[in-house]
Amino acid sequence: MADSTSPSAQPSNRGVMIVLSYLWILALVPLLTEKEDQEVRWHAKHGIVLMVAEFAFWIVFSIFMNLFAMATLGLGCLVALIGPLIGLAILGLHIFAIVQGLNGKRLIIPVVSDFANKF
Repeated sequence: MADSTSPSAQPSNRGVMIVLSYLWILALVPLLTEKEDQEVRWHAKHGIVLMVAEFAFWIVFSIFMNLFAMATLGLGCLVALIGPLIGLAILGLHIFAIVQGLNGKRLIIPVVSDFANKF
């Protein structure tokens, strides 16, 4: 009978941690818990930097859309309809990054990856 406490008998949680790495604030879980697995830490760092970049983007986008709406007496509301499309594109980016990570690859996002590699 095999010993169920041996390290090889325990299931790897690398896939779960890579998925969590790209689920916005949940990226902190793999970053704080997986000290040994450098691949998971790479994805977690990139997920956190991506989250911060998206947050900054949405703040700038909201300010721009409000100023545009005021300047055009409300016509900016029609232009603001691209917001949900941008949100879907960001969600697609996260899904693509998860799939790449689960397949053992790294998604390199030009500015985000450069910044994430610094820490």
